[in-house]
Amino acid sequence: MSASRARRVLIAGGGIGGIAAALALQQRGIECAVFESAPELRDGGAGLHIWTNGMLALEYLGLAEKVRETAPAQDICSFADWRGRSIGDWPVGEFVARYGQPTVAIGRSQLHGIMRDALTTPVRTGAQVTGYVQDGTGVTVRFADGSEERGDVLVGADGIHSAVRAQLRGPQPPHYTGYIAWRGHAHLGPEEIAPGSFLGLFGRGTRFTYYDIAPGVVHWMSVANGPAGGRDQGTGDDTLRMLRSRHRGWVDPVSRILEATDPDSIIRNDVIERRPDSVWGEGRVTLLGDAAHAVSFNIGQGACLAVEDALVLAEHLTRKGDVGAALRGYESERQVRTAPMQVLASRIGRVGALENPLAVWVRDKIMKAAWTRVAFAAAEKEHVAYGTRWRSQGRSLQGQN
Repeated sequence: MSASRARRVLIAGGGIGGIAAALALQQRGIECAVFESAPELRDGGAGLHIWTNGMLALEYLGLAEKVRETAPAQDICSFADWRGRSIGDWPVGEFVARYGQPTVAIGRSQLHGIMRDALTTPVRTGAQVTGYVQDGTGVTVRFADGSEERGDVLVGADGIHSAVRAQLRGPQPPHYTGYIAWRGHAHLGPEEIAPGSFLGLFGRGTRFTYYDIAPGVVHWMSVANGPAGGRDQGTGDDTLRMLRSRHRGWVDPVSRILEATDPDSIIRNDVIERRPDSVWGEGRVTLLGDAAHAVSFNIGQGACLAVEDALVLAEHLTRKGDVGAALRGYESERQVRTAPMQVLASRIGRVGALENPLAVWVRDKIMKAAWTRVAFAAAEKEHVAYGTRWRSQGRSLQGQN
């Protein structure tokens, strides 16, 4: 079914993963077309933690310098209990000397915009994928408006509720973690929140994390256990009052951050994820990013993994002539990388959601004993150091095709 090299790749999804795939293919001289179901091209208002491995991947795409113009570089990622008693510190600033790129924080929409600006391929919005048909010479994608597009490969980068995945794997719902995340932006200057700040606080069945994503803009997240499908009552101001009550008495600057928050910036989401899957594709079709391996926020690697996916996919499509062999090679390589991270993120989430006072006490003791040295060393070895594969291939290919 899948002979010949890919010349035109169809990408369902215009988020970070889909745009990264288009950029990686563009870099290697492969034509692509991107289709986004939303009526306009944008990507949320949340913040993103981009670890050094993600920055090395962005460097390979020629985007790291532009990202660093906006994104504060982090020096220490600190963790504590809700009273402020230290659990541990991760000296992520050391990664610059070891790998050449920092760990940064940036607004999702800002990163998306930087990537879009580098893309020469137009993105078709309002293009809702309803299905696909493939044969020995290509794949045809069908859209809700009755139109079709033909290409050599289809990449489903259309998120955790992917339409491409639904046809490929059936209507498998994502897994609800048991907790909800509220996110928002506060406007606090560098004299109040030092540039490059990161603090993760653990309570009983609730957490609070914040980091600055641009000068004077602090992204925060409040997490609490609860049933799926709930909605906040009233206005954004009502939601803020609820959050201030939840975090009353928490260590400074939590209350100041919530006081400085724009109510209209708050978004609420049930936190969902997928368990590792051994099948990401068939024939000329594959998955990428959350469509393939949706991972919860607990390890801060979701966007990084999507950009990594894009580079590896482009590499395999360039290196191997047979489309099917290239896609299966990409899937096999990335499954080894992403499956352990999905499992780890899920486990950390369960630990963070503990409510029993004794269990919380034990959790904090264990974390304090291991977090700074053991956990940090493992994160660097298993997650961050992977990014050196892009350096081993040389600097960006930009402009060589």
